[in-house]
Amino acid sequence: MKRRRFLATASLVLAPGAFAADDYPAVLPGQMLQFPRDFGSHPAYRLEWWYLTACVSDAGGAPYGVQITFFRNRPRVAEDNASRFAPRQLLFAHAALADPQRARLRYDQRAAREGFGLAGAAEGSTHVWIDDWSLQRAQDAYRAQIAARDFTFDLRFTPTQPPLLEGDAGFSRKGPDLRQSSAYYSEPQLQVSGRILADTTLAVTGTAWLDHEWSSEVLAPGAVGWDWAGINLADGGALMAFRIRDRGGGTLWAGGSLRAADGSVKRFEPHEIRFEPQRPWRSPRTGIDYPVAMRLDTALASYALEPLQDDQELDARPSTGALYWEGAVRVTQSGREVGCGYLELTGYGTPLKL
Repeated sequence: MKRRRFLATASLVLAPGAFAADDYPAVLPGQMLQFPRDFGSHPAYRLEWWYLTACVSDAGGAPYGVQITFFRNRPRVAEDNASRFAPRQLLFAHAALADPQRARLRYDQRAAREGFGLAGAAEGSTHVWIDDWSLQRAQDAYRAQIAARDFTFDLRFTPTQPPLLEGDAGFSRKGPDLRQSSAYYSEPQLQVSGRILADTTLAVTGTAWLDHEWSSEVLAPGAVGWDWAGINLADGGALMAFRIRDRGGGTLWAGGSLRAADGSVKRFEPHEIRFEPQRPWRSPRTGIDYPVAMRLDTALASYALEPLQDDQELDARPSTGALYWEGAVRVTQSGREVGCGYLELTGYGTPLKL
């Protein structure tokens, strides 16, 4: 990686209680999201991420999965230090390409402290970057440029729908305590076009999902991780669902939303979401068992989630400290394909300390 002398000195994974809640601003109900302002960074909050996942295919119809995530963390270290080297904001990024034709997952990661024009997260609109990795919103579309070790993304993501405010108008609870919440919106059904370079240059098209979320809170006591799915439905609808898991595999909290093809939105209460593991896959590298095939039950319908390929484990311990499964999935109902999306599984090896 270029310019490694500015690598971050801290990880996103922090022990619960490492910071008092009043060290950061709280996400509160009734704080209305405003665009384009909230497309941008919120540097006062502890943690923030822009998370893009896409199901794309090349000119021959071969499918691929694309994941791009940028994280921003305010560690509250040396904030009174006038030095330009003080780590007031830390930036992290993950990128992955799932290639089921070769049963191969390529991934890479970056970490840096903000400053010197080498890394940053702009306020007012989306522009986050680390060296030659960037995600920027301009002319009402996103462009992602990622120069990884053995693959390159140059992709455009064009919105076809307005932002989907998750939870209560963007106030998304993540636990039984009202303080365990985030500001959260999604942009589903993004149209993807562009190029992927991986051994050869591929012109690809498809659909993508963008999540943007910020918070100052850690997970609820007893939480070890979460299961999350973001699904673009073939009829133009969009489904998001998540659950926060406890140590016994039970559900501490859950939620989600369904935007139907006609634009109407159903918000799911915790008891209206259920993730039911169907098939495990054991990582040959870490020995962790992940439930890579899931049945997702909502109050309105049930869906079967099957991975494009089983091996989509990401080892991000050198950057964010996390080890997790992040996979492109096909979505079916009664054996009929009805969509494509991503399934995220965290905390299955060791608890996610976030």
